[in-house]
Amino acid sequence: MNTDKEQFMNQKREAEMSDSVEESIVYWQGKDEINLHLTENKKTLQEVVSLGKSFDLLFREMTFGGRQTGLFYANSLTNSVILTEILKRLSFLTPEEVSANAFKSFFECYVPHIQVERVEKLSQVINKVLMGMSALFIEGERAAIAIDTRIFPVRSPEEPSLEKVVRGSRDGFTETLLFNVALVRRRVRDPGLKLEIMPVGRRTRTDVCVAYIDDIVDKLQVDKIKEKIQAVNLEGLPLADKQLEEAIVNKGWHPYPLVRYSERPDVVASHLLEGRIVVLVDTSPSVMIMPSTFFDLCMHAEENRQTPFMGTYLRWIRFAGILASLFLLPLWLLLVANPQYKPPALDFIGPHDTAKIPLIVQFLMVEFGVDLMRMAAVHTPTPLASAMGLIAAILIGDIAVKSGLFVNEVVLYMAVAAIGMFATPSYELGLANRLVRLLLLIAVAIFKMPGLVIGTTLFIILLATHRSYNSSYLWPFIPFNAKAFASTLLRRPVLGLKKRPSFNKTRDNTRMPENPSEGN
Repeated sequence: MNTDKEQFMNQKREAEMSDSVEESIVYWQGKDEINLHLTENKKTLQEVVSLGKSFDLLFREMTFGGRQTGLFYANSLTNSVILTEILKRLSFLTPEEVSANAFKSFFECYVPHIQVERVEKLSQVINKVLMGMSALFIEGERAAIAIDTRIFPVRSPEEPSLEKVVRGSRDGFTETLLFNVALVRRRVRDPGLKLEIMPVGRRTRTDVCVAYIDDIVDKLQVDKIKEKIQAVNLEGLPLADKQLEEAIVNKGWHPYPLVRYSERPDVVASHLLEGRIVVLVDTSPSVMIMPSTFFDLCMHAEENRQTPFMGTYLRWIRFAGILASLFLLPLWLLLVANPQYKPPALDFIGPHDTAKIPLIVQFLMVEFGVDLMRMAAVHTPTPLASAMGLIAAILIGDIAVKSGLFVNEVVLYMAVAAIGMFATPSYELGLANRLVRLLLLIAVAIFKMPGLVIGTTLFIILLATHRSYNSSYLWPFIPFNAKAFASTLLRRPVLGLKKRPSFNKTRDNTRMPENPSEGN
């Protein structure tokens, strides 16, 4: 009989095709609820979460105050010190101290912890335990007590590698959502700051937090973003915010990003005060800022850490670098291939020596070589990175030119364009600009001047028709807004920023009173 029962259970396990915890519980016990008997709950947990097979999932059965209990927790995510203190307190209970309603006694009187809640569905218990919480089952009760005993592997909030500043804070986001929320809350102590959390993914149940300032932000945008996040029907988000972006924002093959990523809490705080919406995803050290435009992606925190004059200078240099990364190589190729377009002042432009390979092929080879070096640098251990850079410089920058494969100016202008790409604050924007540069090079090589004109026109149309939450991606250039465009080109003084950007459609667009004395 036992053999037949084991065979039946094995067949039932093989036949299970559940996509979620809820479906699995219903499959094994008929309905998603906590059983009155601990043994039945334990059997269900053995089938649903492999209790007894997964070494870090434990079910500790104990008796407190004459009532049999079961503590279900994940050892790898639980703070054992807190849990031990709770159990120590419960061990002193006597049967006389536990009333007929044992759950009420434990919940209201004898569990010495701040964050506890009543849970009535077994699926909720499992999800909370897999998040790091602990669940206390009580014999004869159809509810469990969820206790927040979470502890996660964390690293210190170090300065982000992609958004460094000369002067400014050195703390950056980490992979722990609670830490990231604390870094934002520390800077924005506004009672209107709302942080709404929701799980995403049938299997991973990744925590996603939507942050905004309630009396500033456009509520329609908040509701739309929340609806899109809740409607995500994926198995999970193992790659965190990038997968979420593709699911709710940039769903097609468009190369240009619609959100700004940031690892700096001061940058996020400033955007919250502008009326933006911030989405934080657990396990990711970067957050998404929405909505964002092309010019938002060209801004950097360093500009606001300097005086307005120097900040404006740095911004123009950065814009020049971005333009160079897009148009310098196609323009040079056009002038070299068609000398009649060169004005007399630019007669010095052009290779003095010929090479064995056509110019367009040289550019493509160097483009792919730079990308290959960039990828190699990511995968190269730090002690070997400088050696790899030295080898690449000698092989590509010197030997390739001396052997006659490349022209000196090709390497020079490619280096300038690459510096412009790396100077782009948004890594995603830099990669998209690089792709456009490649297409413009090919268009110039094939169609010459018409190729550059038509390619540039199509590029602008591509950006202008790209929508960022029903707003133009090229705002404030298209549609043109003089004041906003001036604020884009100039880093204005703080006291001169009296209004929030109209692009955000904020409920309250006033940063400060028109008359400073009104604020006193």
